[in-house]
Amino acid sequence: MNVSQFFLILLARRWIILAALAVTVLVTVTVSLLLPKNYKATASVLLNYKGMDPVTGLTMPGQLLPGYMATQIDIITSKNVALRVVDAMGLANNPAVVEQFRDATNGKGNVRDWLAELMMKKLDVTPSRESSVVEISFKGADPAFVAAVANAYADEYQKISVQLKVEPMKKAAGYFNEQLKLLRDNVETAQARLSKYQQEHGIVSVDNRLDVENNRLNDLSAQLVGAQGQLMEANSRAGMASRGSGESPDVAGNPLVQSLRLSVGNAEAKLAELSQRLDRNHPQYQAAKAEVEKLRADLNAAIQSTTNSVGNNASILRKREADVRAALAEQKSKVLELNRTRDELNVLVKDVESAQRAFDVTSQRFSQTRIEGQADQSDISILNPAVAPLEAAGPKVMLNTLLSIVLGSILGVGLALGVEALDRRVRSDGDLVDVVGIPVLGVVEWNASQRRPTGIKRVLSMRRLRLN
Repeated sequence: MNVSQFFLILLARRWIILAALAVTVLVTVTVSLLLPKNYKATASVLLNYKGMDPVTGLTMPGQLLPGYMATQIDIITSKNVALRVVDAMGLANNPAVVEQFRDATNGKGNVRDWLAELMMKKLDVTPSRESSVVEISFKGADPAFVAAVANAYADEYQKISVQLKVEPMKKAAGYFNEQLKLLRDNVETAQARLSKYQQEHGIVSVDNRLDVENNRLNDLSAQLVGAQGQLMEANSRAGMASRGSGESPDVAGNPLVQSLRLSVGNAEAKLAELSQRLDRNHPQYQAAKAEVEKLRADLNAAIQSTTNSVGNNASILRKREADVRAALAEQKSKVLELNRTRDELNVLVKDVESAQRAFDVTSQRFSQTRIEGQADQSDISILNPAVAPLEAAGPKVMLNTLLSIVLGSILGVGLALGVEALDRRVRSDGDLVDVVGIPVLGVVEWNASQRRPTGIKRVLSMRRLRLN
């Protein structure tokens, strides 16, 4: 079927098309005029999803997700919000509504759920394309009622948004409160262990005491080194003094020994002089000899006393070195014990610090969640409350009429093509070729309204053949 054939069919079946169009327009206009007027009220709410949290002051990352707007629309259109609107407006307690519910459901089910389902069907939520404004629209037959329902939806959505944010915080605050009790017990237990350990070991500050003991250990180490040097020197002097009395510097440097040696020298010189003049039995010689022997005996006694004094000094230094060594070993044991005590005390101190740190962090988090759980501030603001509409939103007679013209035309064309398919007729040379399947040699123009020509006129009409 080509275009010319299509228009020929429409021209031939024009009365069917016009009848279908007229019926469609007439039915549409009649129904539009008979339908009750429908009113629509709209309340606008603003979602501050890019704002700051009123408690923490931080940007709320969960609201920056792409699905945040869709989630909010799902919340508005949820049955929970519809039930809250029903309860807020007290519709379930209205006798007329209850009677309608019984007539519609024969008393089966719950009137609240029935009303919520009806409201959800008449609710329309439309988000703005490039802004944070959401329009909540409600349709109904009463202008004041639809405005009240739209405002109730906006109010209940604002309240439930606060509830959805507050309830998890309340549960979290309860959990943190229980954890705070356990952490407080842990801090008290760790502090009790630390105090008991300090009392048992008499420790006030391990670090200060350890510094004192370390200084004392260093002093004893220095004293031991000095005592060892003095002992080595004293042992050398004592050995030299015991081997050769005259060669020892301690003996030679003794003033008494030097004085006695000088006296012995003088006495021996006097004895040598007397031995040249007197006989050995002479009283003067005997007296000089006795004096020399006495001085020599005093000298030997002085040398022996000095040697003993050097040996006693070495013994004293040896004893002192042993005492310093023992004190050093004892001090070293004390320092090691203090180190062990400090390590144990540091472990207890770290336990107390860890328990206190966990308690402080949990306490801070508990305070924050408790404040958030008590906050009634919402990030939803009512931008434009709904007002009772003055004009009906439907039915729109003019729009319905235009749509009925379009639909009636389409329906008429379809009916015309259907009738043509049931009763196919030849309306052009192309239809003849399609139906008979033979070539067309010519087309005779004929008008049935005119009178059949006779004679010469018929001959002239036959000449009007056109070759195809």
